[in-house]
Amino acid sequence: MASLILINGVQLAKQQTGLLGIVCLKANYSSDAPRKLKTTNLAALKRGTGGRSSFNGIVATVFGSTGFLGRYVCNKLGKIGSQVILPYRADHYEAMRLKLVGDLGQVLFHPYDLRDEEAIYNAVKHSNVVINLVGRDWETKNFTFKDVHVEGARRLARIARQAGVEKFVHISSLNATPHPQPFFTKEGSKFLQSKYYGELAVREEFPEAIVFRPSDIYGQEDRFLRYYAHIWRRQFRAMPLWYKGERTIKQPVYCSDLAQGIVNAIKDSDSQGQTYQAVGPRRYKLSALVDWFHQVMRKDEKWWGYYRYDLRYDPTFRVKVLLTEMLSPSFPIGDVHTERVEREYVSDEVEKGVPTLEDLGVNLTYMEDQVPWELRPYRAALYYDAELDEFEKPTPPQYIQ
Repeated sequence: MASLILINGVQLAKQQTGLLGIVCLKANYSSDAPRKLKTTNLAALKRGTGGRSSFNGIVATVFGSTGFLGRYVCNKLGKIGSQVILPYRADHYEAMRLKLVGDLGQVLFHPYDLRDEEAIYNAVKHSNVVINLVGRDWETKNFTFKDVHVEGARRLARIARQAGVEKFVHISSLNATPHPQPFFTKEGSKFLQSKYYGELAVREEFPEAIVFRPSDIYGQEDRFLRYYAHIWRRQFRAMPLWYKGERTIKQPVYCSDLAQGIVNAIKDSDSQGQTYQAVGPRRYKLSALVDWFHQVMRKDEKWWGYYRYDLRYDPTFRVKVLLTEMLSPSFPIGDVHTERVEREYVSDEVEKGVPTLEDLGVNLTYMEDQVPWELRPYRAALYYDAELDEFEKPTPPQYIQ
């Protein structure tokens, strides 16, 4: 097809009957010689007004895009006109739903394996940003915590460095430590330990990497709110917590806030080599949060019943956790497994002097505004109309100053 280009404007010919506009047109074909580029810098190719149908110069490879946090990060990137490359493993249908985050041709897919260096290189060689969201909450026979959080993160950072990637974003954990304090198990959390050494591995391979240390993340299909909402986490009408949850402090962060912080860090030229703590705006006792969750779900009503007790004096719950891991090792029922219970009682410690999401310009979401919507599917007597004031609105949990 030819494209019609106006070259001479309007030529006017005076005639007795009036003026006749004659427009001169020239045909231009796709077979013509291509226009030479002055530079190969992708930022120089920016096009559009900045929306989803634009291109802002960012070509981002998002490892772990099919996970819980991945969909939010991909959507935030697509919203501002980024080209997104999504490596996936196993079933490609899990990644296909992310095609909607960007305009036509802006979302690309590539099969990979975390141990296949050639596939990883092919996924990042055209990108100027690489985001590592790959992680595991429990170990399997194919992947241990060290395989994923340490060796896998090191491999991604090293190959990204070799490919000339400008920015590498790595997701660690807020309470990552080489010597975790044991609670439910004798050796402590292997998850937090592997996250600590994974962060060191990324720094060795990519010193300018941007590291995020999130606390518990809540949102759609999360493993924090739905962990406590699941019936398998309870013991009939009771909730076992370590010291009844009175000695554990949590500062959960909303998933959309963390995703926005990642995008802001990519656009910020001063974020190279920085470490950010991704925490919510308020701190709560775990006991207060769990009580409030059950009030929101109306599970504390007289026909349901709910109370907390000390987990230390209930050996049957430990047997329940071990039995769950034996029956469903690939995906524990209700996310109830030893590592999750162990990590549940680690208090969130926010270090002074380390920047947070607010330093990246993120307006943090309060749990009181978001949690009732997230827990709505788990609400008892959901068929009643809430606007009829049949149920008393639960009082928000008290937070720690």
